[in-house]
Order: sequence, then C-alpha cells, then structure tokens
Amino acid sequence: MLTRRHIRVKVMQCIYALIQSKDDSLEKQEKFLKYSIDSMYTLYLLMFSLLTELHQLAEKHVNHATKKYMASEDDNFPQRDKFLKNRLLQQIVSNESLQKEFSKRKLQNWYLNDEYVKLIFKDMIASDIYKNYMLSSTNSYQKDKDVIISLYKEVIAPNEKIYEYFEDDRLTWIDDIPIVNTFIFKQLKKVKEDAPDSFFLPRLLKDEEDMVFAKELLTKTLLKNTEWEKEIEGKTPNWDKDRIAEIDYILLKMGICELLNFSSIPEKVTINEYLEIAKEYSTPKSSIFINGILDKLVKEYKAEGKLQKIGRGLL
Repeated sequence: MLTRRHIRVKVMQCIYALIQSKDDSLEKQEKFLKYSIDSMYTLYLLMFSLLTELHQLAEKHVNHATKKYMASEDDNFPQRDKFLKNRLLQQIVSNESLQKEFSKRKLQNWYLNDEYVKLIFKDMIASDIYKNYMLSSTNSYQKDKDVIISLYKEVIAPNEKIYEYFEDDRLTWIDDIPIVNTFIFKQLKKVKEDAPDSFFLPRLLKDEEDMVFAKELLTKTLLKNTEWEKEIEGKTPNWDKDRIAEIDYILLKMGICELLNFSSIPEKVTINEYLEIAKEYSTPKSSIFINGILDKLVKEYKAEGKLQKIGRGLL
C-alpha cells in the first residue's frame, strides 16, 4: 500500500514537525513516524467503513420509502433495493475479516459523526450515476462494480466536508487522503467476484524492510544533521541558509543521508524521488535547486570513492 516515496514523505513530515516544535527528542519522532504510518491504514479502513455505513443508510431509506403514502422518485426504479443488493457492496458489508478489523480498532467515527454519512448519501442518491444505475435493467457484477467505482470517484472521494473532518481529526491525514483514495480506487477496479476476504486487507508496508528503512532514514538524517548541513553549505557558498526553503533543506539532508548510507538504493533513484517530492511539497523551482546540489555531490562522492552502491535497489 505504502511506497518508498510515501515513506520518504512521512520522514520529511516528522523532521519538519521536529523543527517546528523545537523538540529534539529522537524517541518522540520515531514514535510519531510509526503513528503516522499506522494512521494511514486506519484512514483506509475508515473509507471502507463509510461504504458499509452508506449501505445501512440505503437500507433504512428503502424501508422508509415502502411505507410512504406519497409518490416519490424511488417509485420510478424497477427494483427499489437494487443498490442494497449490489454485489460489490455485499462483498464489503459481509466481509467478516474487514468487520473484525473495524471492531478491533474501535472505528466508531461514522456512528459518532453520522451527519457526514447522511450528507454523502444525499449527494449519492441525487447523482446521475446512482439514478442511471437504479433505472437500468442490466444486472451483473461488472455493472455493480462500475457504479461503486464511479460513486467513489465522483461523489465520495471529492467530498469537501469529509476532507474537512479528516483534517480536523488527525493532521497527518491531510496528505494521506489522496494517497488512500487512489489506492482504494485501484483496489475497487481490481476486485473480482470471488476475491477472498483478505483482498480488502492489504499489507500497509511491502515488508519489514520498509519500516527499517523509514526508521533508519529518520535517525541517520537527524543524528548527522550537522554533517549534512556542512555538505549543503559547501555547495551553496553564495546562499544564506535562511534563503533556502525549509522543506528543500530537509529534503537535501535526507537525500545526502540516503546517498551515503543506503548502498542498495541507486543514486538516480534517490535523486528522482526527492525531486518528485519537492515538486509536490515545496516551491516551483525547488526541484531544479535540489537536483543541482545532489548532482554535484554525487559526482564529488564518486570521485572520492564515498559512493558505494550495490544491487538493483528499491523504490
């Protein structure tokens, strides 16, 4: 679920938080890093929990509609409970492993904040995606799957109220929301009718090495901070330290640390990763600046025999 780039971003955020708080406790930052990474999985589960809540609300909606004495738009639908019987939704709602994970983590966010579920449900049933699905006589797993994907992409994921709620609940989720939504979208596209329960509970990290990489990148960047600063100053003699954007400074330190301490990661991969992160999180010219510094250092390290790379490396 989490790529090495996402891990680098998490480390960058930890270092930035440390600078802002002026708390130099390495132990606290290691705990915050683990918390930040674990919270991403909680966010993933919350989005699937939201789908189950929407299903429950849809059931109440259908039951209420059958007791109405006045005509409603639902009367135009050939099968009022079609959405309830949606095969992909049924896969999620009846997934025991998923439900156990919700209980284990005590995910009661939507129960305690049901107004958000109601808002999304209202937008969902008002959408043409939902109406066209309910009016269609075509009935297949693929059609059921297509409508959930479309509703997730067009109605659920872009909802600003949900974004505001997540932003208020946990600060680390601000940058996680697009990543989690993209991953869920891909999951929904890949799912098959006979998918096992475990399909909806992917590993957060590829393997234990990813967590080791995260911790080592954080600790080695922080513990050798003075050394990395000297390396940067040597390549920016005409620059005042205060003129370098804070995020750029952090990314440069992380990049230098990675070049010199992670022999299995090719230097091209390292440079490219930090350029892409700079494009997303820093100034428009940051990637050019960072590329120039790291490129000079790579050439210098190679000439001095400092750059010892082995293996193919990982992203």
